[in-house]
Amino acid sequence: MPTYTAPGVYVEEIPSSQKVLTSAPTAVTAFVGFTASAPTDDPNDPQGVAPRLVTSWTQFESLYGSFVEGAMLPLAVHGYFLNGGTQAYIVRVPNAEPAGEPARAALPAADRALGLPVSIESVEPDADITVEIATADVADDAEGAAPFSLSIIEGGEVVESYEDLTLDGPRGVAGVVNATSTRIKVEVNLAEDVDLASQLDLLKPGAYALEKAAPVPVAVTGRKFAGSESARSGINGLAIAEDVTIVAVPDLVTAATKEDGTLDLGLWKAVQTSLIAHCEQHSNRIAILDTPPGMTPQQVREWRSDVAQYDSAFASLYYPWIKVENPTGSNGNAEILIPPSGHVAGLWARTDETRGVWKAPANDTLRGVLDVERNVTQNEQGLINPIGINAIRPFGTRGIRVWGARTLASDTDWQYLNVRRLFNMVESTILEGTQWAVFEPNDVSLWEGVKRTLGGYLHGLWQAGALFGSTPDQAYFVRCDETTNTPESIDQGKLIVEVGLAPVKPAEFVIFRISQNKQSAS
Repeated sequence: MPTYTAPGVYVEEIPSSQKVLTSAPTAVTAFVGFTASAPTDDPNDPQGVAPRLVTSWTQFESLYGSFVEGAMLPLAVHGYFLNGGTQAYIVRVPNAEPAGEPARAALPAADRALGLPVSIESVEPDADITVEIATADVADDAEGAAPFSLSIIEGGEVVESYEDLTLDGPRGVAGVVNATSTRIKVEVNLAEDVDLASQLDLLKPGAYALEKAAPVPVAVTGRKFAGSESARSGINGLAIAEDVTIVAVPDLVTAATKEDGTLDLGLWKAVQTSLIAHCEQHSNRIAILDTPPGMTPQQVREWRSDVAQYDSAFASLYYPWIKVENPTGSNGNAEILIPPSGHVAGLWARTDETRGVWKAPANDTLRGVLDVERNVTQNEQGLINPIGINAIRPFGTRGIRVWGARTLASDTDWQYLNVRRLFNMVESTILEGTQWAVFEPNDVSLWEGVKRTLGGYLHGLWQAGALFGSTPDQAYFVRCDETTNTPESIDQGKLIVEVGLAPVKPAEFVIFRISQNKQSAS
């Protein structure tokens, strides 16, 4: 307590005895796949494969390029932001390797009639080098062509510089540079009858980036998609992005398509199995899986039951594929079929923002979707819905809607997406919001403080409609007392809290029982 010696009014701030919990984010999506280019601004990630957060389509384009033929990820990310997504981690999977050849450039002469007299190539293959040419200042009465300087820029810095160069003679650029440079080789190609003395300038001033040879395509295996936590690559590299709650791999179809156009369903299953395992291991994220394209409802049912055989509350599956505008116009097609995972992830984010994570992300329209690959009827959905395949269906003037909200769990406690995602949010919130309790004295005061903190948070969820029950006691409970914290557990340094929730489940089947009301004549 402070000591007061002078008369007056004093104000003291008293810290609140109750900690306030803020819900953890629920709609941070990670996309794993192929991109047009890679970010090069991180020296610790020269290939640009580590997870990188983007918050808009414009930012994605600036880092990874725009739409490119043969890559589904850009289309999925665009659909994600279009449908309401706000945060996305991009994990680039390299599907090509550097050519291993020198980077090259041809420098133009100041006189266009001389063409491209100087050829430059890098000493090291695939080098990121820019050559800058500047003409030297000379007196007005000087005779002959003005000399020029050549600077080599690498990593944004000038690493080599050469002055007073010409195209031939003792200060010829090829002889001077090739004698000492460790980064480039120069070759001069001039016709024998060229009179350089008649030129005022030799080379056109400017900066010329050496162009790398086109990357060589390589096969992408399931192991490449899985990646490595230590290398910050692939699905497992998402371990460092602790706030991710949704994961999608839209480019699985690109890697699984064979040269003859058929699908490698073994690779399809291997990658999706790896993705599910990652989500189960981290237990705060859910995989949005795409079914293989070109299947009828009966075929996709058989694939789900006989081939895939997934059983997880941390995964969801959507069918069929969707048609969107083809931004590249490849093959002259105005529309293109793409996997729905990106658009669905955006719908999840939009539902979380407008209704809450406890609302099933279904019966809402997908923005930017022109059509579906196959129109699923009510009877056909009856074949696939019970085994956890969520249908995307057109409903005339009501638009194209997601018409399912199930996980792939056989356990009925976790068959609905909103239930699993609500628990994910609550668990992440408690984990982050109770760190203050670590190393506090394990006594009644701590127990009561934890109960107040969690009780206040869960009461807010109940009031928002996230929990079932007409009273708080019906909706949730928090136990933290001598029954959960025995002398033995206290001696082991443990604080044990039991939390129970009654989640709201969706009205998946709305049934009206109608009968005739037969009134007897009076």
